[in-house]
Amino acid sequence: MKGIKSRMRILLCNDDGIHAPGLKALVDEIQKIADVDVVAPAREQSAMGHAITMTDPLRAEEYYRNGDFFGWAASGTPADCVKLALFALFDQYPDMVISGINQGSNTGINTIYSGTVSAATEGRINGIPSFAISLTSYRSTNFGPAARFAARLTLKLKDLDLPKGVFLTVNVPDLPEEEIKGVKFTRQGLAVYEEVYHRRTDPKGRTYFWLDGERAKEADDPSIDERAIRAGYISITPVHYDLTHYPSLDRLEDKVSDIFQT
Repeated sequence: MKGIKSRMRILLCNDDGIHAPGLKALVDEIQKIADVDVVAPAREQSAMGHAITMTDPLRAEEYYRNGDFFGWAASGTPADCVKLALFALFDQYPDMVISGINQGSNTGINTIYSGTVSAATEGRINGIPSFAISLTSYRSTNFGPAARFAARLTLKLKDLDLPKGVFLTVNVPDLPEEEIKGVKFTRQGLAVYEEVYHRRTDPKGRTYFWLDGERAKEADDPSIDERAIRAGYISITPVHYDLTHYPSLDRLEDKVSDIFQT
């Protein structure tokens, strides 16, 4: 009937695996405002970055929760899942890709390693409005505030008029909803981890290593993602998959003659 607009169709993914409670919370909220398709890793794929599977076959199987079809569980990475959805499992592109809700923050340098962010990256590479969303706790299961914010952002994302190639990574503080102070658009922090590898021995006497470490102190700058979260705000960082450092282009071009001078 004329004047009736069809619902959006949204692809949901994550890196914690199709069984993760954060993904279930996101599905429950987004399906109130849109039709959803779920393609997520069959097992946890955290910190996989933008890896894709090229030398092994990919498998995707129907996944059920309490007897009801929930989505497709794929054997690959988060980026694989989005590729499968776009080019193998469904006949048309979704209106949007949402990745999450991740268990733990995706701020600072973690953004590069994040499988959650990479699923949104893959959506945007293919021209689809996308965002990743994370709850900044590795233990809390209070995904409700993040899920409800994801639904509100879904309805507003197109109004933000993001440039080509730009998508959002969202981090929601682990606070009761009424204690979240608001939203801040932030930049990615650059503090790295002070990493330590613990050397251990397994029962067969073989050496293995376990990565540990703490984030180095971040600059006291309210425009940084981590600082905004600590202050009680939802942090939204616009990111782009173009890694070119444009200010260096002209400077290096001037030096090219020196490099090849004989």
